[in-house]
Amino acid sequence: MADAEEHRRVIAAVRRRITPDEAERAAMRDVVSRLSERIRSEVSDLPVDADVVQVGSTARATWLAGDRDIDLFVRFPPDLDRERLERYGLAVGNAVLPAGHEEYAEHPYVTGAFEGFDIDLVPCYDVADAATPQSAVDRTPHHNAYLTERLDSDAAGEVRVFKQFLKGIGVYGSDLRTRGFSGYLSELLVLEYGDVESLLEAVAEWHPPVVVDPEAHATASHDDPLVMVDPTDPARNVAAVCSATNVARLQHYAREFHDDPREGLFEPDEAEPLDAAAVRTHIERRGTAPVAVVFDAPDIVDDQLYPQLVKSLSGVRDELDRRGFEPIRATTFADDRAGLFVELAHRRLPRIERHAGPPVHVREHAEGFYGTYAGSSPAGDDGTAPNDDDTERGDDAGHGAVYGPFVDGDRYVVERDRSFADAAAFLRSSELFGVGLGARVETRLREGYEVLVGPAVAELCPEFGRELADYFHPEP
Repeated sequence: MADAEEHRRVIAAVRRRITPDEAERAAMRDVVSRLSERIRSEVSDLPVDADVVQVGSTARATWLAGDRDIDLFVRFPPDLDRERLERYGLAVGNAVLPAGHEEYAEHPYVTGAFEGFDIDLVPCYDVADAATPQSAVDRTPHHNAYLTERLDSDAAGEVRVFKQFLKGIGVYGSDLRTRGFSGYLSELLVLEYGDVESLLEAVAEWHPPVVVDPEAHATASHDDPLVMVDPTDPARNVAAVCSATNVARLQHYAREFHDDPREGLFEPDEAEPLDAAAVRTHIERRGTAPVAVVFDAPDIVDDQLYPQLVKSLSGVRDELDRRGFEPIRATTFADDRAGLFVELAHRRLPRIERHAGPPVHVREHAEGFYGTYAGSSPAGDDGTAPNDDDTERGDDAGHGAVYGPFVDGDRYVVERDRSFADAAAFLRSSELFGVGLGARVETRLREGYEVLVGPAVAELCPEFGRELADYFHPEP
């Protein structure tokens, strides 16, 4: 176990490296000043009162050297209707950033580049209380005001180090693809625990659910592994987006830093993309049956896409499990195309499955079950040949070949044809659309998709080689 001096040495070294120098700070201040003046000029021509406020890490001096993101919010009166908020906000954004483009979250905003900086120009309502926002971004200026009052230069430096640690271990970002730690949450955690060293020591000992309430004013309970009560909104959990996996991952690496502090923990370690031969080698070594449903990705932003992919993957995985193919692990990925990737213990199963009915003594249900299957013929007795593995088989209504019913223990049991003895056949069938897919994913699948099985999943390498590397080389 390393001593405290070594912890502090590593933290100090990282802090020096990620702190913006004065030239970078001056450039940022100049860009903010000039853009803010442009915004004020454009706002002055509108028939409403509005102002501009800088928010985010650059406003609080917690951004990392090399980061080039500046967030400027245009605040409009709360009595302005949503249609005019959007129209005025876009008019100002497009005038200030003529080479920019419109993006859409809850409402549209303009994003673009200006002298090497990435600018988001976002309209919001100037609400008096963050607990009563009229749009999702209305709290942000209140967050900014709260932190600006409490973060001095030393605390800001500690925040930068913690952010870099989160980036190094791959859990920084509150987008719905990452489901990690936001900048705001990172800042609140540092304020709560005082410095990075103390914070990581505390994290290593967390026993979720962990509740942190800086203002001791919580008015709601939350079913999340980490709860950071928003100091500006007592009913909100700032950490609601954090997955249990990422909270656990932070704990793992906090303990690793405690035992072996090193600067490498603060640097992302991206796996080299796998080529097709490497993927095929992994599949052969593991002796499993991976399958992938591949389709054109829906044309929606990531924060809409990934929840849909996750929902769809869950539906596919659960159904494959219910049908006996025993999923081992699953993941999803997206670029121009998207994939639902499930690694199975079995691609093919026996043609028959055991189906237990009710106890014999539950007369009404037992007689119904018995009557459904009584008189069915076992395989071969009806003169028909068994179906091929890649064809759809009978279901509960038709049963196909049935052995039984017979009594096993206190229940009626039958052994019946599976609907699908081959996982790929199920995925290629219309039954796939009954598993609870995301709506936009389902639309794309109905337009056409491909099912890759076994070594054929190596065809994904040109587009998803890094994602497959992460899958076959899993780390905490």
